[in-house]
Amino acid sequence: MSHNNNIKRILALLTASSLLLLSLYGCGASSSGGTADGSGVKVFFSTLTLDDFKELVMNSVADAGAKTGVKVDIGAPCATVDEQVAQIKDAVSKGYDAIICNPVDTDTALQLEVTAGDTPIIFTNSQPSKEHLTPDKYIYVGSYEIDAGTMQAEYVWNKLGNPGSLNVVLFQGQPGHPAAINRTKAVKNYFKKNGVNANFVFNDTAYWDTQKAADEFKIFLKTGQDYDCVICNNDSMALGVVEAMKDMGIDPAAVPVVGIDATVDGCQSILDGEMQFSVYQSAIGQGAACIEAAIALAKKGTVKDVEYVTDDLTYVWVPFSPVDKANAGSIH
Repeated sequence: MSHNNNIKRILALLTASSLLLLSLYGCGASSSGGTADGSGVKVFFSTLTLDDFKELVMNSVADAGAKTGVKVDIGAPCATVDEQVAQIKDAVSKGYDAIICNPVDTDTALQLEVTAGDTPIIFTNSQPSKEHLTPDKYIYVGSYEIDAGTMQAEYVWNKLGNPGSLNVVLFQGQPGHPAAINRTKAVKNYFKKNGVNANFVFNDTAYWDTQKAADEFKIFLKTGQDYDCVICNNDSMALGVVEAMKDMGIDPAAVPVVGIDATVDGCQSILDGEMQFSVYQSAIGQGAACIEAAIALAKKGTVKDVEYVTDDLTYVWVPFSPVDKANAGSIH
């Protein structure tokens, strides 16, 4: 992956306003400036069952299509792979120029691609493995999950005064989900690379769910183990931890509780002095990038000029941004 050098990792953390720097370092600058002409382009959007963030991405795709003149048709959320295959087969038969797909199961990406045939697929939100992606044909638009986990670990370590060791409670998202895997891996790698003896006193999944995280954190508290921070793969689980702390008479501000996504509720919790940190994943930016990529593939056959595209023309990485009390009020 061309994203794996340090310069590009740093660039990926920059805000969208830093386009000049991005173009200088070859990460790909948009020639459209967000105003690409999508007239005549037809796109079909296929997704699995929606949650808050998936719905935001879907709505952002529709909004970006409307702004650029792309005709976007959205299929009913799919509960099974068979439903999604049937949806994509129907989209191909109707002559769509590109398919934007949040796959029900990333392991079935090849099956979806075989069904799509010559119609390009822009995967989003759930990332298929690299072996199932093809430059300028089957690509992925999202945010580089390693950066999100790295930002969390860096914040916690600095907040705690750069200790040589610490006890960590870690809540992971859905088992096997690429975001859960990579966010967790990044947290562990950051501590390891910085010589921190991170003792994971609790490391389990709460399936992205607020109530599951609250219930599991209360169980952990019964063990009586010390903990220095709580790192969660998303805001929903972090909010569950905060609620559990409050229920148990614990001040949430006593230790860093951090999440990812910078949701409305997550940002409010930060402003209220409960959660301390999150990472903003721009659903608006991802939706716009999906449409920009669709227009590029439909009209030029390549995504080489799409903003944030990697050198191998396989990924479009919309930057994550760190969120704390200083900027939580300006995210939404």
